[in-house]
Amino acid sequence: MLRIIPFFTTEAQLVAALKRGDNRAHKVVYERFAGKMLAVCTRYCTNRDDAEEVMLDGFMRVFEKIEQFREDGSFEGWMRRVMVTESLMFLRKSRQWRQEIPIEDVTVEPDYEWADTAVNESDLLGMVNQLPDGYRTVFNLYAIEGYSHAEIAEMLGISEGTSKSQLSRARTLLQMKLKKLELEALTELHEKAYRKTTNR
Repeated sequence: MLRIIPFFTTEAQLVAALKRGDNRAHKVVYERFAGKMLAVCTRYCTNRDDAEEVMLDGFMRVFEKIEQFREDGSFEGWMRRVMVTESLMFLRKSRQWRQEIPIEDVTVEPDYEWADTAVNESDLLGMVNQLPDGYRTVFNLYAIEGYSHAEIAEMLGISEGTSKSQLSRARTLLQMKLKKLELEALTELHEKAYRKTTNR
């Protein structure tokens, strides 16, 4: 018997199939978006196993709540927000994002041009992943997902001031990491130049 593979040519067709409860559409969505959604979850849950678990829970939530998608934006964007919410729920349950020293007022004003340095995307994402959980969570929500401090405060159950402090400290730490990276690169260039000179 010939097996017919479903081919959803448009997002609307795929969403309509999901709303009908078509299991083939579930498979297509997972295969099409798993990589992107895992990347989203990994930004919040740096442990790979935790990120995969959150992603799977997120897909289940997407399939269960698909009727809530009103199609006034992109399906991928809506799904991304579901994944972020699942990630935050995981962090709150495990209390990871609260494992910080108490937040005081920030007295050091970070250099907001820190991102203008010549650093590749993978290096930058690696630095973000090394931030303490609270800093990383707020940084991702604000700088990558585009949420306001008021929205972040409501999502995490913190004050707007704490959200702003977490972001400022995250930026300051990233600035320090970038300067260290630049110094290491400069030192390596000097060493190469010295070796080239002495080998003559």
